[in-house]
Amino acid sequence: MMISPRLVNAYESNKPYLAMLLVQTIYAGMALLSKASISSGMNPSIFVVYRQAFATFSLAPIAYFMERNNVFKLSYTLLWKIFFSSLIGITITSNLYYSALNHTSATFAAASNNLVPAITFVIALILRMERMHIGEFHGWAKLIGAIISVSGALVFAFVKGPTLNFMPWYASHSEVASTTNQTSSNGEFIKGPFTMLCANTLWSCWSIMQAPIMKEYPAKLSLVTLQCLFSVIQATVWAIAMERKLSSWKLGWDINLLSVAYCGIIVTALTYWLQLWSIQKRGPVFTAMFTPLALIITAVVSMFVWKETLYVGSVCGAVLLAGGLYCVLWGKSKEMDVKLSDQQKPEEDITLESIKTQE
Repeated sequence: MMISPRLVNAYESNKPYLAMLLVQTIYAGMALLSKASISSGMNPSIFVVYRQAFATFSLAPIAYFMERNNVFKLSYTLLWKIFFSSLIGITITSNLYYSALNHTSATFAAASNNLVPAITFVIALILRMERMHIGEFHGWAKLIGAIISVSGALVFAFVKGPTLNFMPWYASHSEVASTTNQTSSNGEFIKGPFTMLCANTLWSCWSIMQAPIMKEYPAKLSLVTLQCLFSVIQATVWAIAMERKLSSWKLGWDINLLSVAYCGIIVTALTYWLQLWSIQKRGPVFTAMFTPLALIITAVVSMFVWKETLYVGSVCGAVLLAGGLYCVLWGKSKEMDVKLSDQQKPEEDITLESIKTQE
């Protein structure tokens, strides 16, 4: 059976979009499982150690068999860059994330991650890795889309409004309100969001750091494996300093083992590689702009699995998220078209000059 060339071309051009959709679906599962594990009493620092250990052991054989013929030289300077990147983007970010998750909900964690596109865009502009293109319509589409997307995430998380009681299992508004008031009275409203903001900022820095590192070391699987290995060492030192009880390090056949295995093998091993591949193909801002999808997926799964209440504000926020995401992706695609056309112009000019010379 012959596959249509048009279908193959469409698949090839849409691979970055499909990859990031899969990444955000996996991240939604990470938020749900991690929250369940941390709430059951697992130490966040120990969680990071086991997660990175699972990731390293699962990635190492895959990286060896797939990239053993493409061996790139590792200099001391490059090793220090990878070590520092692992410290900032994996070890410290993960510890801050799980520490904040201990004081917030899974939906709130997914919502706060939508600050990553805006932070990444600002840092990329400062470092001149992204251009605003104020005189072009696609530049304004990227900026307005990012603002709308982040605004939709905030509306989704914080604006409640009337409940949509079309499901029989929805909790009453009074029960949810009392739970929210109890959480706020415990003083978690400031501690959790501030820690999550620091984690998101460092994660944006990690995304931007990968582009220059991959130019020196293009083996993506080996690069992720090295970062995970360094993170195991870094996280272990930190966890021992924070928690010295041996009983806290024990894992049983429970939600804790499932969570660290999922986060290590699926999240770290698979999504980190997919993100590096997407960054190489479309850049860090393109990768970060898919973050809002994890919030929608997390909220929908929580609605059916944990029977959380759906509000009108959540629906309005989801519409804003989708609209903002569409604007950003449209602007990014138009920008890529302009870059490709500019790259082809010199080749066309050289061809014309060669024809004139031959004549």
